Amino acid sequence: MTQAANRQILLASRPQGEPSAANFKLVQTPLPELREGQVRVRNHYLSLDPYMRGRMNEGRSYAQPQPLDEVMIGGTVGEVVESRHASFTPGDKVVGMGGWQEYSTVDAAQPGLLRKVDTTHVPLPAYLGAVGMPGVTAWYGLVRIIDPQAGQTVVVSAASGAVGSAVGQLAKARGCRAIGVAGGTDKCRYVTEELGFDACIDYKQHGDAKSLAAALKAAAPEGFDGYFENVGGMVLNAVLPQMKDHGRIAVCGMISGYNGEPIPLENPQLILTARLKVQGFIVAEHMDAWPEALKELGTLVATGRLKYRESVAEGLENAPDAFLGLLKGRNFGKQLVKLI
Repeated sequence: MTQAANRQILLASRPQGEPSAANFKLVQTPLPELREGQVRVRNHYLSLDPYMRGRMNEGRSYAQPQPLDEVMIGGTVGEVVESRHASFTPGDKVVGMGGWQEYSTVDAAQPGLLRKVDTTHVPLPAYLGAVGMPGVTAWYGLVRIIDPQAGQTVVVSAASGAVGSAVGQLAKARGCRAIGVAGGTDKCRYVTEELGFDACIDYKQHGDAKSLAAALKAAAPEGFDGYFENVGGMVLNAVLPQMKDHGRIAVCGMISGYNGEPIPLENPQLILTARLKVQGFIVAEHMDAWPEALKELGTLVATGRLKYRESVAEGLENAPDAFLGLLKGRNFGKQLVKLI
């Protein structure tokens, strides 16, 4: 049996512009008795991801709005501590959408809500990053949208992050050149020296898109066949003129505009003149691709060929500050909260 109390973080109010710690509320609630078919999970790690910012708003976003006064939505990994479902037994390691709370009570009869994972060769927290949603996001945008061929050049923004770092390594595994864009010399050094990208441009060294574009051109004089977009704004405006004819752009995120401000696009006519394919996507809409993606990602992580880094905040109460830091780029790699 588990303890009787559960700590949770709720969305207390919707942010006006930039979010703050005041938008969140930490509460303690009793754990309900398990009903037939339910499973209780002690969450070990919580995933913090940029998409959560869009869900805090009431208006239209690519994710459903997070209801007020309910547990913040989020991916979790943990251990089954109590089960009234035949497929799960205490001790099973699982991944799911447990939310910002220490315990989650899951209706295990609903398909897809809880998945058992093997931690023999892949560490449990990796199922929230390289072998989880961020890894599959990287895989889908690269493989299914950019579709790179050996010898081509792919550029990725937020290259040191959970998604971007996987994009470049998956591109390299397919015989491509990988160019990263990241913020700060430490992140750029990590991208080239540890992850094996061919080059990384520090956007913080460039005051405008023209300057950044010149640095990108120096790194890849022939231009780019594919662009994996996580940022928007100045980076997109710098990359667009460097795209080759019939280039492909996978639009995964626009973190430069997550607080609601518009993101101007300087030269949209380049989409036409270069006959570019520009496609936005949400990986949750492509569940058919997950098994293939997870098989490759799991194998690469288990054999040490896909490297990743984690930033870990300790304790549920520190999740809001860690999330606000993520939106400002203070994290290095995948942002997690350790709950146990």
